[in-house]
Amino acid sequence: MRTKSVLQSSHQSLGATLGEWFGIALPERYTHFAAEYRLARETSAVLDVSYRAWFELTGPDRVRYLNAVVSNDTQALAPGQGTVALLLNPQGHILAELEVFAFPDRYLISCHAPVRERTFQMLDRYIIMDDATLADVSDHFAAIAIEGPAASLVFEELCGLAITPWPEFAHQKVEIAGAHCLLIRRSEFRGTGARLLVPATQAEAVWQAALAAVQRHGGGPAGYAALNSLRLEAGVPWFGYDFDDTVIPHEAALEFSHISFSKGCYTGQEIVERVRSRGHIHRKRVSLKIEGGTPGNKEPLTVGGKTVGLVTSAAPSPALSATVGMGYVRREHFAPGSRLEWAGGTVEVIEPQLHR
Repeated sequence: MRTKSVLQSSHQSLGATLGEWFGIALPERYTHFAAEYRLARETSAVLDVSYRAWFELTGPDRVRYLNAVVSNDTQALAPGQGTVALLLNPQGHILAELEVFAFPDRYLISCHAPVRERTFQMLDRYIIMDDATLADVSDHFAAIAIEGPAASLVFEELCGLAITPWPEFAHQKVEIAGAHCLLIRRSEFRGTGARLLVPATQAEAVWQAALAAVQRHGGGPAGYAALNSLRLEAGVPWFGYDFDDTVIPHEAALEFSHISFSKGCYTGQEIVERVRSRGHIHRKRVSLKIEGGTPGNKEPLTVGGKTVGLVTSAAPSPALSATVGMGYVRREHFAPGSRLEWAGGTVEVIEPQLHR
């Protein structure tokens, strides 16, 4: 697994402090958290989002095969469309979160870098009688995101396309700084943003072009301290941080975004359907407003001294003037407005903020 971004020298030349995110050395910040947060909220920010692995699935049986192993309907995708899905084990636990993009002759499939090898092995294992071929192309690419209210203007300047009319996961080939890139309408925190999948050998040129473009619109680079806060405010969970193979989709609150209840069978479907028919679960992922500091991972949440949940992620939130977090709580405390405690203060279950 790649442990550093191909853009690391560019980040260091900008004075970035690096941190470990998804097992990869990525910019924590370039200047100050608050300044980078404002760029993404008010103008535009460019981010290195090379934290995903990428696979190509080809062959005449690829459509039937992929639809039979993932949780969402990939068979209905037309070229230029995409979706998000889960790879589950027979017990319904989440092995990977996948993004799937359809092309006339192939699928491009993405997962988070820490589970690159496992995901490839699981997807490849089921190709037995099917005429389909899976290839790991992760090392061929870097990924760059441009986020913020001015993002669409920046993309128009870079490649002549406005992203705002596009549906989520729509994608199209574009040329930027002489590089053939894939422009994907996918915001890192449900805002006005998109991602560029860039040939690794030309990532430096595209990064410099993107950086210059956002700077012309009053923006700049942003690191993961700001991104973490923004995605938590928007209620975007990260695989490996807020859900993993210890939970099932309903517990992770992904059943309405990552699952099709009308498609055919797939691994783990029996558990998914059983939970749906039961109508309740014992714990669920929720968004949290936290007073009294920033708790660490797995910090217990209590009511009346009794543990009822735990924190999975937390970060300062300028929008809330408090700490924003994510965690799991028992079903009696799911509802927004529920009050909990942690060792440093109080906690409220909230609805996520939206960054538009």
